Amino acid sequence: MEAAEILVLQASYSNPVQAEAIGLLLNHYAQDPMGGGKALSADLLAQLPAELAKRPHAFSVLAFVGGEPAGLVNCFEGFSTFACRPLVNVHDVVVMEQFRGLGLSQKMLQKVEEIARQRGCCKITLEVLEGNPVAQASYRKFGFDDSVFDPAHGRMLFWSKAL
Repeated sequence: MEAAEILVLQASYSNPVQAEAIGLLLNHYAQDPMGGGKALSADLLAQLPAELAKRPHAFSVLAFVGGEPAGLVNCFEGFSTFACRPLVNVHDVVVMEQFRGLGLSQKMLQKVEEIARQRGCCKITLEVLEGNPVAQASYRKFGFDDSVFDPAHGRMLFWSKAL
């Protein structure tokens, strides 16, 4: 049996096939316990690609396996004041269950790194749940670490406040 073709690309938010894939994959992630366990509204998913397209610092990477949407990474460019250079924050990473084990997260992160380097970024950041050892292992394999400036002050924490 032949292996299915894997295609990893930077998404075009105006491409209908890619826009639909973004919604499908993000909703899959939202329904997973690691994404909150609740489906997103159809209206939100329909509007998302156009809203992302309005943000020049947003980009998404898609993976297709045999033409089927298989993975998504949504990213946003930020800025490092300490380096005085842009950075990329990985906001969402999802691989559909049936396509896990194919190395898609590594392939998508390679594309993210390529884009970040083209933009002159100094680093790539992301957040990961403590209770998600599979994702942590994938990120460590790619070269991410649990950032610490000074061990005396502990690890960085990601906090949020809903508005």
